[in-house]
Amino acid sequence: MGKIATNILARGNDWSVSDVVCTSGPQDRPFEEQHSSVLIAVVIEGSFQYRSASGSEVMAAGSLLLDTPGQCFECGHEHGTGDRCVSFQYTPEFFERAGVAANFPVHRIPPMPALSPQVVDARLATQSPARLNLEELAHGMAAAALTIVGKTDHERGLPTAADERRISATLRFIEANLGEPLALNTLASRAKMSEFHFLRTFKHVTRVTPHQFILRARLREAAVRLSSTLDEVLEIALDTGFRNLSNFNHAFRSEFGMSPTAYARRA
Repeated sequence: MGKIATNILARGNDWSVSDVVCTSGPQDRPFEEQHSSVLIAVVIEGSFQYRSASGSEVMAAGSLLLDTPGQCFECGHEHGTGDRCVSFQYTPEFFERAGVAANFPVHRIPPMPALSPQVVDARLATQSPARLNLEELAHGMAAAALTIVGKTDHERGLPTAADERRISATLRFIEANLGEPLALNTLASRAKMSEFHFLRTFKHVTRVTPHQFILRARLREAAVRLSSTLDEVLEIALDTGFRNLSNFNHAFRSEFGMSPTAYARRA
């Protein structure tokens, strides 16, 4: 008999990300289920049949399953065994803060170029969750799905002067606190925005996501320390906000093309 194994990768304020592996096959009878939260599931391996009162859909790798609380459904594997999804679950309050209704007009988004970056990140999250900002990925996944189904226009308009002032103040706060956690909800709260709106506005203003901006700022600060002090690499990594040496080494090599030790030796 097939089973479902769920591994929670991260959770935060009204959201969570899980790696869900199902081993059911043609020999297993589907049974009725019901979600208690808003669901966006990225299919990263295999396929399955999704059936609800709205009809039937084949969910294949690269597609997104969209569901809302209280919707009854069945998942079947008549055509093959097993699938794997990265499940993003949200409370209705998550969408209320963004000013968007937490219901979808469709249950499936097929594989498409606009979603390829998010699908790739979702797959990488099952391999190296510590190297991804899953809070940012969860918010970005919701924004991307809502844009595609027509619930919101992710690229609408230009930032207002008030938006630019708030983001500018956030940038200065980041610069002054690189050694702190700097979670998305913390930054959004300081900017007096919902996380959903903050992420979109920050990217409009800076052309990068908060995670990308913070990561590069920390790496630049670390590079200056490596060049101008005799501090240990581990000390510099922790002081500039990296949780462990492995993540720091990987990020530094990606940015500067050499290890922190080699960079310090060269300096």
